[in-house]
Amino acid sequence: MNQFSDERGAELREFFFETAQELLQSLNDEALKLEKQPGDVETVRSIRRIVHTLKGDAAACGFRELSETAHELEDALAQESTAGNTSLAEIVFKAADVFAAMLAAYRHKSKLPATATLRKMVKELVMAPSSKKANGKKSQKAAAKANHAKSGTHKASGTEAKAREAKTSSAKAHWTEYEEASVRHAAATGHHVFHIDAIVDPNCAMPIAARQLVLNGLGAIGNVLAVRPEANTASAKRLEILLASQKPAEQVAAKAQIPTVISSVRVEVVAEPTAPAEANVSADELAVADQAQETESIRGATGEPAGKNHGLAATENILRVDAERIDNVLNLVGELIIGKSMLQQALNEFARHYPKEGMRGRFVDAMAFQARVLNDLQRSVMKIRMVPVEQLFRRFPRMVRDVAKQCGRDVELVMTGQDTDLDKTLLDAITEPLTHLVRNAVGHGIERSEDRVRQGKPAQGTVQLKAYHQGNQVVVEVTDNGRGIDAQKVKARALEKGMITGEQATRLSEADIQALVFRPGFSTADEITEVSGRGVGLDVVQSVLQRLKGTVEIESRAGYGTTFRLKLPLTLAIIKALLFRVESRLYAIPLNTVAEIARANESEVHRVDHNEVLQLRNQVLPLLRLGRPSAKTEGHSSKIFVLVITMADRKLGLIVDALEGEEELVIKALDDQAVATDLVSGASILGDGRVVLILNLAAIVERFAKLRPSEAGSISFGLLLSNADRAQLSTAGGAQA
Repeated sequence: MNQFSDERGAELREFFFETAQELLQSLNDEALKLEKQPGDVETVRSIRRIVHTLKGDAAACGFRELSETAHELEDALAQESTAGNTSLAEIVFKAADVFAAMLAAYRHKSKLPATATLRKMVKELVMAPSSKKANGKKSQKAAAKANHAKSGTHKASGTEAKAREAKTSSAKAHWTEYEEASVRHAAATGHHVFHIDAIVDPNCAMPIAARQLVLNGLGAIGNVLAVRPEANTASAKRLEILLASQKPAEQVAAKAQIPTVISSVRVEVVAEPTAPAEANVSADELAVADQAQETESIRGATGEPAGKNHGLAATENILRVDAERIDNVLNLVGELIIGKSMLQQALNEFARHYPKEGMRGRFVDAMAFQARVLNDLQRSVMKIRMVPVEQLFRRFPRMVRDVAKQCGRDVELVMTGQDTDLDKTLLDAITEPLTHLVRNAVGHGIERSEDRVRQGKPAQGTVQLKAYHQGNQVVVEVTDNGRGIDAQKVKARALEKGMITGEQATRLSEADIQALVFRPGFSTADEITEVSGRGVGLDVVQSVLQRLKGTVEIESRAGYGTTFRLKLPLTLAIIKALLFRVESRLYAIPLNTVAEIARANESEVHRVDHNEVLQLRNQVLPLLRLGRPSAKTEGHSSKIFVLVITMADRKLGLIVDALEGEEELVIKALDDQAVATDLVSGASILGDGRVVLILNLAAIVERFAKLRPSEAGSISFGLLLSNADRAQLSTAGGAQA
């Protein structure tokens, strides 16, 4: 039993960590709204609702410190006078950061962060309006005392005192939006909703247990929707309860009137049934409906359209599935694709041996049906892995705000294409590169307001995040209208750091110069700050994109701004590939990188600056020979295959020995102990059992670009490889024979 409880507790905490991240993101979003519109009552209510949910969930998981801190903030937000406080947004930002640090500490079982600063800010938020009220009350009290002195009234009668006490006790509790939504739902399901005001007997022998005794009695005739004060209050002289029930008010009052515990009870109907009572409504169904109603309330508070029944349907149709389970299903789909290739291979051999066999047609039909179903299954699983990039984009408004404030910039963030879908694995992988680019755009790209005004630009700079589909790729752009990249400054800094020689500098195009910013340790910042100047970041962007089989491009104009364009495959699991042979070994490259396939004679290959080139129509195409010239290809009349590939905005021709055709490949990651070279990004197994290595074109092109001119004249794939690379590739490709 304990083991079961521990497992359920761990599952509950893990679910809390997932939902808490969404709550914190919403908290940051609402704080940004509040900063732009200070005093907006609806935004303050939304923030209070988020904090209330976080408090309750944390308490359910036993995270007492987090629950108590959130409770203090919720109490402060409940005061109407705090809504107009100009520092409220800063306090909410601080709370979001503290809550995030506490969640990380709980998850990793480390030391909790200090909350004294946040608690002090919350206390000051509460005390500021309280002191104003206290001063106002003192003035009113002095005026009343003077009036009493004039009229000769020195002591209030017993009737007047009781009237004042009754007036004080009649002040109703403040209910949250969630609790109000529960009231509406209860009325919609055919229940009366009562507000019960119970006064605890001063002579009660068990005041602490009074609350639970009343709740037990009322729970027998209805559903308790809300209680004030909160459960962690030691003892209370008064209880306010919202109860949904089909019983009459007299029976409700009788249940709440417990002798020697409750001295008086007042019951008031706050909501009448708006629909016939539903029979046999379970507690779980009621909870789901309450959650749907809360979702509708949230949408209404944030300005989103709230449909009548969409919230409930969405809640019922959403399942939280661990990403590892989806990966397992996708791996099984990959194995099925390999099995389909094996069956297709066997069927082809069967057709060659028995061309007139009548069963061959039935086999072909069965294979076609299986292929169609398998393709649909693959697409369905891939869609499950796809998530909108909004999940990533949502974190940047807060980050842009913080970096801009830190650097003294005035920056607006514009986001488009948030509904563009991307593989969840890729989305997680590009988080760090995209963060580098956005921080760089704000702190290093956008100028100060006074500098922008002098240049005739708007005082406020703009950073744009944009995502869209392009073929079977996803493109994510980070654009700023700042100072742009000064090519001459980049070249001078690269010469200063010894990254290029003077001879190389004279031959570099503007695109080549801009590409230097991706070199490790490169930076054009004149001073080192927390945001820029250390030369760390852009090299990480390029290395991560290469690992993901993607590319990064730069478009920049000095004085006008810069665009970084990340191009990523839709998924890393299954690709369409072009197979070819080099030195009797089988290799593959993604088909989407191949612009065209050309045939040429060896006599058409020329050398320019020690590099092999081919004039393809009106364009001079640099060539990369992936195999050493054989006796057959040394003749000028021999034919060669040239694969024209596109990498970023450049084209390059790959000379290969022979083509094997197109194939849908399931990418399998290679163990670093088997192949440690970055020139190979993965491997796959064909239907006949052969192993094919998938080349990393970005790494090959980069290695080719770094070769010395003397080496480029005899370039071959073998030259690109170190001895260790060559040995590893031979071992990995040995299964091809």
